[in-house]
Amino acid sequence: MARTLVVANQKGGVGKSTSVMNLGVALAEMGQRVLLVDLDPQGGLTAAFGLDSYNIGRSAYSLLLYEHISLARVIRPVRPQIALVPASIDLAAAELQLVGQPDQAHRLRRALERSRIPFDTVLIDTPPGLGVLTANGLVAADAVLIPVQCQFLAMRGVRPLLDTVSRIRGGLNPGLALGGLFGTMYRPGSTHAQEVVEELRQVFGRMMLRTLIYFDDVVPEAPVAGLSMLEYLPDHIVAAEYRALAREVAYA
Repeated sequence: MARTLVVANQKGGVGKSTSVMNLGVALAEMGQRVLLVDLDPQGGLTAAFGLDSYNIGRSAYSLLLYEHISLARVIRPVRPQIALVPASIDLAAAELQLVGQPDQAHRLRRALERSRIPFDTVLIDTPPGLGVLTANGLVAADAVLIPVQCQFLAMRGVRPLLDTVSRIRGGLNPGLALGGLFGTMYRPGSTHAQEVVEELRQVFGRMMLRTLIYFDDVVPEAPVAGLSMLEYLPDHIVAAEYRALAREVAYA
């Protein structure tokens, strides 16, 4: 049975989509069969794999809104061992269409449970904010991973998410675990970044994963080429860090 992980943070620009893509590729390198789910209407993960979220037929929107649509009819193979549930621009309307529905937060979970396609890991990318789409990711997941940009202001997004995780655990998904936090856009020469990481480790202890994802101007170039960092520059330190993160996540 697949282990399902959701990558979430209410703050945008912290590296959620980048991390989902690179972590997925790293897990596939380890021999896992990986499903990536893009729940962000902006479609950053979908675009990184060369798909146009404005020109997609069936998508994550289809899974959330129509129970007769199966996962098999939505997924797109994007690499050996990796499939993607793409985002479409329609997801922007899903928040409004699902509000008030009694099962609004369970749609993705049910779609995944109905599927018989074998995967080892499901990674869910979520939009900024804590609305219905993010709730679907949290309810479908076994654990949540929280990327935190190594800046003090970015840390402010963590507490509301943890409060939401606590509420989800209290009813909608009692089995949801905190898989860990990991630092992104880390500048090793920055005293500020080092202080942020130290504070995170003091506050969260073992929940703060060891791996830090470094900042490098070359990182945004990879998705423009339709590649992960592991494919674009396999020997780069950021590629090595995502491989290290995959090992931490896989053996947790």
